[in-house]
Amino acid sequence: MTAPNILVLATGGTIAGAAGDAIRHDYRPGQLGIEELLERVRALGIAASLTGKQIANIGSEDMSPAIWAALHRETSAAMAEPECDGVIITHGTDTVEETAFLLDLTLPTTKPVVLVGAMRPADAVGYDGLRNFANALQVVRSPEAAGRGVLVVMGDKVIAARDVRKARTRGIDAFEGFPRASVALVTPSALEWFGAPWRVDEPARFAFAEALPDVPILTVFAGMPADYVARLVTPATRGIVVEGLGEGNMPDPVRQALVALAAKGLPVVRASRLEEGLVDREPEDEANGFVTARALGPPKARILLALLIASGVADLVAIQREYDRR
Repeated sequence: MTAPNILVLATGGTIAGAAGDAIRHDYRPGQLGIEELLERVRALGIAASLTGKQIANIGSEDMSPAIWAALHRETSAAMAEPECDGVIITHGTDTVEETAFLLDLTLPTTKPVVLVGAMRPADAVGYDGLRNFANALQVVRSPEAAGRGVLVVMGDKVIAARDVRKARTRGIDAFEGFPRASVALVTPSALEWFGAPWRVDEPARFAFAEALPDVPILTVFAGMPADYVARLVTPATRGIVVEGLGEGNMPDPVRQALVALAAKGLPVVRASRLEEGLVDREPEDEANGFVTARALGPPKARILLALLIASGVADLVAIQREYDRR
């Protein structure tokens, strides 16, 4: 295999973190620069020409629209560059699913784009970052990687951006996918795809919006009073995602408050706080003016709704159609 030319965009996270002690629990993310990380990767001897660019060096809890814009800009330019064969983005694990999904919706599928992180810092016993990066290289080097949208590589799993979720706070197996558990299994020496690419040469589904509309997430809990809705919604709010109980349920006073907002034209999307399960439409959703998130969890449901609003999509049937196709 000819050594591919791969652009590596670094944003920090645990994969670039350090604790100063191999067995210490706490650490600081984003301590290694891109060149130091790539020096470690090149020492593995994997056939690839790597070019690095530092976009940020943060914990991903501090991911921002400005960094998203820079990632989108650099990735778009790389995909338009004939000499570039693919892009790897190093990222913290807390918000990688949101970054991956945003890029998945706003990039074409002509070249592989892979996000990778780690659950242990670079100086910890059992550092998983190098293996994860080697796995990401195996994926981006694959002729079958394009046409699958943005992918996330964690552990030995390759998970589509639509499906990926961080399910556990610790452990190298912290990531899961729903409804597809993974689209491939990978090691530094082997890659097994489960099925053919499903988005071959597909253009970007949405234009990238550098300033996303205000779409908050309302987390529902037992005994929640209706005035929590009023506390969350401001004059700038353009839509709301409900992180509901079970299959997107909520106390009736909260539902009534949201019905009133929906009647005024504010899109309301019902999602679930559970890790797995579909939120299907129910007969009362039409009367309430609600949309259902289907398989998307609240963070991704928020991103999709914000992009739809930014694109001028206001019709609830059209909004529901976009959730149904995920």
